[in-house]
Amino acid sequence: MSVTPAMIKELRDRTGVGMGKCKEALEEAKGDMELAIANLRKAGMATAVKKEGRATNEGVIVAAENDKAIALVEVNAETDFVVKNDRFQQFARNIAEEIADTRPASLEAFLQQKFSKDPGLTVDQYRATIVQTIGENIQIKRLKVIPKNADKSIGTYTHLGGKIVTLVEISGSPALVDLAKDIAMHVAAASPEYLSPEKVPASVIAQEKDIVQSQIKNKPANIIDKIVEGKLNSFYDAACLIRQKFIKDDSVSIADLVTKHGKNLTVTDFLRWNVGQQ
Repeated sequence: MSVTPAMIKELRDRTGVGMGKCKEALEEAKGDMELAIANLRKAGMATAVKKEGRATNEGVIVAAENDKAIALVEVNAETDFVVKNDRFQQFARNIAEEIADTRPASLEAFLQQKFSKDPGLTVDQYRATIVQTIGENIQIKRLKVIPKNADKSIGTYTHLGGKIVTLVEISGSPALVDLAKDIAMHVAAASPEYLSPEKVPASVIAQEKDIVQSQIKNKPANIIDKIVEGKLNSFYDAACLIRQKFIKDDSVSIADLVTKHGKNLTVTDFLRWNVGQQ
């Protein structure tokens, strides 16, 4: 695969390494982005890197809720100018509320169901009328429904006008929505990749170990295991939500913050959606 300027820029954005070195790494990896990142890390030139590149799609993510559920939906358009249009924003809100109210099983099913505010149209036909009105292609990219129950608190946070929306679920009490919202704000800022070390895939742990071992291969054998363990713990502290330091008080981890409110409480799930995310 030939290396393009766009690929070099993506690698630069994801690693912080200079453009020249990024080009060399991509050429060595024959265009394989993830291999290029791994090689840069092994060489000690890049630290922990997010797995997803920066997206360029325009759009907005909207959250809506009622007594039974919270809904998230991403709606895309061709330009940011249209995304800021009042009619587009109202369409996105209508769609989010429709999802919360009807709790569809999938995006495909949702597009084919009747739109409650105009039963003569399916949701997809309603979308098509907005396309005709605005004059730009508009797509409902993805949706998710999170049911509420009496033993959970769910908090959402919207950042950058809907470019990023996060959600956190705390199990053990329905009275901690404000705490869940605080942690959702933390998720927007800190970008955790996993909930806890137990949720990190074995393949990711193996890769992290390989990278560390490549960096310390000249160290004495009797201390290599300790160094690897320490590096893995540092990785967990950075990548796992419950191990991260709370952005409002870095003297406590997220896990400690939650258990301060009750020993039976746990963060059981989180989402971090950003526009254009794959």
